[in-house]
Amino acid sequence: MTTRTSDQVLPLTNEEDVFHFVIYGDRTGGVPEGLKVLEQAVVDTNLLDPDLVMTVGDLIQGYNETADWLPEMKRYKSIMSDLRMPWYPVAGNHDVYWRGKGPAPPGHHESNYEKHFGPLWYSFAHKNSAFIVLYSDEGDAATNIKGFNLGPLQRMSDEQLSFLKKSLSKHKSADHVFVFLHHPRWIMPRYQDGNWDVVHKLLKDAGNVSAVFAGHIHHMHYGGNVDGIEYHTLATTGGHLPADIPGAGFLHHMNMVSVRPSGISVSAIPVGGVIDPKEFTAEFLEQVALVQKIRPVSQSKPLQLKVDGSASGQQTYTIENNSKQAVDVTVALQSSSQSSSRWHLKPDHFHKRIEPGKRQSFEVYLDRSAGETESLKIPQLVTSINMEGESSRIRLPDVVTPVQVRLSSVPTDFFTDAVDHCLNVTGPNSTARIENADLKLPDGPMTVEAWLKPAGTAGFLGAIAKTEVSEFGIFMDEGVPQFDLNLNGLYFTAKAEDVLPTGKWSHIAGVFDGNAVKIFVDGELIKSTPASGKRRKNRLPLLIGADVDARGNPTRSFIGAIDEVRISKAAVYSGNFAPSRSLKTQDDTVLLLHFDRRIGPFVLDHSSEATSTILAAQASLVPVK
Repeated sequence: MTTRTSDQVLPLTNEEDVFHFVIYGDRTGGVPEGLKVLEQAVVDTNLLDPDLVMTVGDLIQGYNETADWLPEMKRYKSIMSDLRMPWYPVAGNHDVYWRGKGPAPPGHHESNYEKHFGPLWYSFAHKNSAFIVLYSDEGDAATNIKGFNLGPLQRMSDEQLSFLKKSLSKHKSADHVFVFLHHPRWIMPRYQDGNWDVVHKLLKDAGNVSAVFAGHIHHMHYGGNVDGIEYHTLATTGGHLPADIPGAGFLHHMNMVSVRPSGISVSAIPVGGVIDPKEFTAEFLEQVALVQKIRPVSQSKPLQLKVDGSASGQQTYTIENNSKQAVDVTVALQSSSQSSSRWHLKPDHFHKRIEPGKRQSFEVYLDRSAGETESLKIPQLVTSINMEGESSRIRLPDVVTPVQVRLSSVPTDFFTDAVDHCLNVTGPNSTARIENADLKLPDGPMTVEAWLKPAGTAGFLGAIAKTEVSEFGIFMDEGVPQFDLNLNGLYFTAKAEDVLPTGKWSHIAGVFDGNAVKIFVDGELIKSTPASGKRRKNRLPLLIGADVDARGNPTRSFIGAIDEVRISKAAVYSGNFAPSRSLKTQDDTVLLLHFDRRIGPFVLDHSSEATSTILAAQASLVPVK
């Protein structure tokens, strides 16, 4: 029904009977924590709300005597009792094999199983479908031997085959018949001595068997559609996984089967993959936002890196959980940094559960041996965080935190005989960065200068910038250079007149002498704008090769080459001058970057401040042309 007119006619739904059931895989063979996986599967299943739950055997660890078997049974049934729908057991080798002192009792644990779980084989009907449970660990009744790897014991007994015939006959009018057992005896040559061919013929002749489900092998396996019958083998729901390859079927999961008169659909759902939408309240999302802010905070001075590439030292970090949720936190050294730059972390990781409102401190020792300065990268800590939700654990995105590393003192002869290079800027990821705390520039007169060789002039581009409603910068507006300085909250601009030539080096200098801001191009004073006041400061980094946004990230990057960047705490130029192609450090110099040498991501400052300057990931130093 609608009150709208439309050319599009929407189809009606098919009115047919449909129901769903869930199947659990093996629970055994793994660590005791596998019971936690089963508990999570029960939570997931209650959210899915199927009509019933089936199993495929190996419910308990077993392979023991009665005194140990009974507590395991009670624990399993206790977890399954939280299901809001009926569940049905299937016997596996772990459930019935007896191991202990002296001979096994007749049938091993079969009597215990039937007393506490139910019959070894049975069938029942539901919504014009039928469910048949078979027992694939009968063994040899005469010798009381059980062993699924023994060929003669892989056969189904005449007694059970007779039961199967009767069940198939009883449910011959059902739309679908589903068969469950523990061992996937159709997989060859694993069960080549069995008699599954006889079983399959009975299933085929019945004409209404839609699928057979088994477990045991602990990985997913699809045996195909044989004579109209689908053969499915489940992996685990808390059991041992022989490999950690979820995408290849080695995972904790449950199968969901949708049943319609016309056919069935089988899907696998990873345990923990079912989400309760009622969890996502405003309060819960507020806690997630707080957990997202968790990261290690250094309580130590930056690690000192020598020019030979070596470094070592103890570092202390704190992690604070300001949320109302408990979190599991693991901190480790990013693997790529460790392998390519030879950094080592001792211990190799930190793991801790942090309760709500609590703080944890940890110490690590970082070291790097001398050498390989070209490949040197700043080490990064990766913080993995798992948050405990109401029905599941929530894995948040990893947080990457660079270790604070600074260059130690540079030998005076380090810049001698260096080959002339420059910074090649091709985009925002090829810039150089000086943190605010590392730039020792007091308020008052100042000079910012550099040699620029633009490759393009379109747009408003940043060459040397530390602005954002404050500070200073040299920019290019459609190729015309300008110097901006924020004094008392207002920008004062000295802008040149002509577009800088592309493919050619030009010297640009921005000067503030306390009375005016000035711009010089190739030593010639082009513009002087009256200005006075106190420089408005910010905590953003100084970027070489781009403008800076409010978060300290590069934007509107210069395209071309930059060389000989010098910042002085004085008005170096008052009138026209002949700019030197290689600038020198002076008493008032607070930063001088020749871009001739690098130690990994660090460019060395030739001033007495030895300011730490870090190249972006794609930055490169190229010979001056």
